Amino acid sequence: MGRRLEKVLKNYDLHCHSTVSDGELPPRAVVARALEHGVDVLALTDHDEVAGAAEAAQAARALGLAFVPGVEISVTWAGKTIHVVGLRVDPDDAALVQGLALTRDGRLDRAREMGARLAALGIEGAFEGAMARAGNPALVSRTHFARYLLDVGHCRDMNAAFDRYLGTGKPAYVDMQWARLSDALAWIAGAGGQAVLAHPGRYDYSPTAFGALFAEFKERGGAAIEVVTGSHSPDQYGEYADIARRYGFLASRGSDFHAPGYGRVDLGELPPLPAGLTPVWHDWGLG
Repeated sequence: MGRRLEKVLKNYDLHCHSTVSDGELPPRAVVARALEHGVDVLALTDHDEVAGAAEAAQAARALGLAFVPGVEISVTWAGKTIHVVGLRVDPDDAALVQGLALTRDGRLDRAREMGARLAALGIEGAFEGAMARAGNPALVSRTHFARYLLDVGHCRDMNAAFDRYLGTGKPAYVDMQWARLSDALAWIAGAGGQAVLAHPGRYDYSPTAFGALFAEFKERGGAAIEVVTGSHSPDQYGEYADIARRYGFLASRGSDFHAPGYGRVDLGELPPLPAGLTPVWHDWGLG
């Protein structure tokens, strides 16, 4: 679908992942696939890490693709995990790099506990299997455990792995205290970036709590929310377009690509933003 966007519109994909976090393709391959799928402007937004930015930027320059360095920061808000994307960040900013390193601390201990819980359920070797699938051991995640469960036949697909074992409240779920929202937004701003609330439709909050989240995000300098994303259903595009208008947020768009065949859409395949929204890229000078 990305190739079928109107010719006058550039195809922005501002949320995707590589082997630097929990994606299956290295940064240079993500860039190449984005170009093949009609993307004009790509942001690499690995979880809590910017180490892939240099490789992706180099590959994008070689292929003539506009590249935006980004990151997706794990945040704990009101006792639950949310994600904040930083776009156009300086990947060499010392405070950002240090903050991300602090956010990553504890992932390995959590992974060991998840492996132990799965072993208690009769699923042996999950910790080792997840680590073997993690390109960066410091960023081992539930996604890597899900891939192991799928590969060894314990689950039919990734969704089933989360629904049965790894989702919040499930037998192998281990809670984690991530960055504070105020800190994540400060790191992004200090690195010259724009903060975007990632896929709000995925979060399980009451309407009152959602209102408080949007208000605090706006008050602390959050610029945009993801409206059209691979993590939203088509019905949610309109819902979060209305939220963007109500709170005065810019609107972002991204596939949340992790791997070929994983997720609802591939790189560049999302429809355009709904009418009447101001894109997060409106003043970037990229068309």
